[in-house]
Amino acid sequence: MADHNENLTPSELLQAETQSWNQLYFFIEHVTLKCALQLDIPDVITKHGKPMTISKFMASLPISPSKFSHFHRLTRILVRYGLLILQKYEENDVDDDKRCYSLAPADRYVVKDGPWNSMEYQDTFFYKAWNCLGDWFKNEDPSAFYTAYGDLFWSKLSRDPSSGNWFNENMARDSRSFMNVLIGNEFKDVFEGLTSLVDVGGGTGIVAMSIAKKFPDMKCIVLDLPPVVANLQGSENLEFVAGDMFQKIPSANVVLLKSILHDWNDEECVKILKNCKEAITGSGKVIIIDMVMENPELDDKSVQAQLFIDMLMMVFLGSKERNKEEWEKLFLDSGFTGYKIILTIGLRSVIELYP
Repeated sequence: MADHNENLTPSELLQAETQSWNQLYFFIEHVTLKCALQLDIPDVITKHGKPMTISKFMASLPISPSKFSHFHRLTRILVRYGLLILQKYEENDVDDDKRCYSLAPADRYVVKDGPWNSMEYQDTFFYKAWNCLGDWFKNEDPSAFYTAYGDLFWSKLSRDPSSGNWFNENMARDSRSFMNVLIGNEFKDVFEGLTSLVDVGGGTGIVAMSIAKKFPDMKCIVLDLPPVVANLQGSENLEFVAGDMFQKIPSANVVLLKSILHDWNDEECVKILKNCKEAITGSGKVIIIDMVMENPELDDKSVQAQLFIDMLMMVFLGSKERNKEEWEKLFLDSGFTGYKIILTIGLRSVIELYP
């Protein structure tokens, strides 16, 4: 049997070896993050309020003194993954340690009140679906999630309160974080001058509440399914409406779709968008906040994150993230005459769609 490596140069062989090790042990990033959460590392640093020397760090954590000599190996890889920052030693610190650690911006997402802190839950809920990905490619199921659970993602969430609550809480936190950026001074003109807005699939109203508070003269409506909006209280310029975006969307100057269309296939998206078009009043528009794949503005890390989310959509929903051409086809098929990608914020873009 021929040796496939025989034609490789020594340099190529070494590069292949490095790549194979990285692929084989890719899971270590996940398990070390899980370990950091189990040890309360993000919360301990946050409560301390400033960079911590390694001895103070260890003394504040629930770890055995017999493991102190190993702890720097964990922090070293957490620095590598961008979860901790290794700070320069401060001369006025009475501690003799030369290594000081602070919390990286990304790690603020995994403190106890952060968006993605339920690692134990993700292990049981997420990975069963991912482990069925190979089987899914061989069968006719709509998603790998369906292969794993015999149920659609949305159906399972509606029947499983713990799953539904976990999902809704994390989506709310994500929306709160993103909207703090979007309606800040730099980007607030996206909603400037609008008279009314309906947030389609707006859940518990985090997005609409942010907009309503920032723009008190705008009437805001949150549309979602009856079980989602039941017992939710509005305000002077915020109203919750029970309904189904596949049936009818309340009339408004602007229809907002934040992270909605990537949940659905093309045929379903066209139906939603046609209902949006009928709902627009006056010289209104649709505002879409979603990813645009193959975006030349993004750096390598952002592209990788987008690819991960696209795979997530495929595994759990059988849906997808879309590139510019795929978005354009949806808009034309829905009867819209024009659109404009007005800005990109992080992984997501803001698209204005005109009837």
